[in-house]
Amino acid sequence: MNALTIITNVLGELMAPTTAAYALAAMGLNIHFGMTGLMNMGQAGFMLLGAYGFAITQAMGGNLFISIVTALVLAAIYGLLLGIPTLKLGPDYLAMVTLAAAEIVRIVARSTAMTHVTGGSAGISPQDFTTQFEALSPLPDGSTTFLLWTYNNNIANSWWLRIVAWILVAIAAVLCWRWFNSPWGRVLKGIREDENAIKSLGKNVTKYKMQALILGGLFGAIAGIVFVLPRSVQPDSLGRTVTFYTWTILLLGGAATIMGPILGSCVLWVLLTLVKEVMRVSIPETVMSSNQIEALGWVIVGVALMCLVIFRPQGILGNKKELAFNA
Repeated sequence: MNALTIITNVLGELMAPTTAAYALAAMGLNIHFGMTGLMNMGQAGFMLLGAYGFAITQAMGGNLFISIVTALVLAAIYGLLLGIPTLKLGPDYLAMVTLAAAEIVRIVARSTAMTHVTGGSAGISPQDFTTQFEALSPLPDGSTTFLLWTYNNNIANSWWLRIVAWILVAIAAVLCWRWFNSPWGRVLKGIREDENAIKSLGKNVTKYKMQALILGGLFGAIAGIVFVLPRSVQPDSLGRTVTFYTWTILLLGGAATIMGPILGSCVLWVLLTLVKEVMRVSIPETVMSSNQIEALGWVIVGVALMCLVIFRPQGILGNKKELAFNA
C-alpha cells in the first residue's frame, strides 16, 4: 500500500455515507444535550427504529415517502414513550432509561420471535430495501472517477448516496442554525442553564424538553436510514457503541455549536482511518495481526481524545461557557 492509496482512503472518509450518518446522529444529540442539557445515552435506539421502519416498509413494497414517514413516526412515538415518565425527573433518569430502551430495541429486533419481520440477528438484506432509493438517482449506471476516488454511481456505497447524505447534513445544519437562534432555541438554552428560572417565567419546561427529545430523535432516525443504505440492517451494528461514538463526535467537535457535530464526525473517522492505514503499512503482519491493528487504532485515537478532553474540554469549536449546564 503506497502513500497515494493511504491518502485516498483517508480523505475518502470525509465524504463517506457513514461519516454523514454519524454527523446527523450527533446533530440530534446536540439538540438533546447541547441545546437542552438532556442526557440521552440511547441515540442508537432512534437510529435502529428509523432504519427498521424504513427497511421493513420498503421490503413490504411500500412507497419511499411512506417508508421515511414511518421511520420518523416510530422515532417520535419512541421519544414520547421515553420522555413521559422521565423528563419531569432528573437528567440521570433519562440517561438510564434511554440506554436501557436502546438495548431493548436491539434485543427485540434480533430475537428469533421477530425473524419474520426484522430478519433476527441476520438482519435485512440491502437488496430488500434499497431498490427504490437507487431508482431515484439521476446518475447513469456504472461507476465514476472523481479526482482520487472511484465509486459506483447508484449501487450500495455510491456517489448517489453520498450526494443525498451530505445534502441532508447541509439541510440539518441550516435548520439547527435557525432553531438555535430562534426564541424557541433560546428557551431550550435557558432550560439547559437554569431550569427553575425558565419555570419562573411561566414556561412549560417539560413540553419544551419533550419537543427537543423528539426533534433530536427524528435526526437520529434519518441518520439510521443513511447508515444502513450502503449495508444491511443488522441490529448489532447499531448497538451501544454507536451511541458512544456519537457522544465522542459531539464532544470532539463541540456541543452547542452548529458545525461541531459535522467537524467531529469528519475528524474522528479520518483520524481513525489514518492511524490504521499507517500501522498496516509500517507494522509487519508477523508482528501484529489486522485485528490487533484495528484494536490498537481505537486505543491510539482514544488516548488522543482523552488529551483533547483534558486540555480543551469544550471541543474544537465549542465555547467553554457552554459547559455550564444547570449551573
